[in-house]
Amino acid sequence: MKIDTRDILYSGLPKLRIMPHVLLVDDEAPLRDSLSYALQKEGYEVTTAADVAAALKLFHKQVPDVILLDLMLPEVGGMEVCWRIRAFSDVPIVMLTAKDQDIDKVWGLEAGADDYITKPLELLGNKL
Repeated sequence: MKIDTRDILYSGLPKLRIMPHVLLVDDEAPLRDSLSYALQKEGYEVTTAADVAAALKLFHKQVPDVILLDLMLPEVGGMEVCWRIRAFSDVPIVMLTAKDQDIDKVWGLEAGADDYITKPLELLGNKL
């Protein structure tokens, strides 16, 4: 019987995640669904959340490689979520928003976002 040393070497190791994991947080279901689908087609593992509570719960369950975060969420805005996450993590955060004023971009980046993309999202593929 032949023993493959790769089986021995890798048998005790956890399986590594190959696809980058994106946490997509947006309260607009049609946008969330279509963006999730597009990212999955590009090879990303996508977890979605419609609100802040679900996003933070999912974040703690499996830390993503990047967070795509809507700026205008109900109850607590995206900037508040960004501040909360920045308090304990340096995971890249990309703000997604229809707000395209320069001051909004400055506030988003000062809140801790790594990038700021305005909707519609034609150029998203170039940003990830």
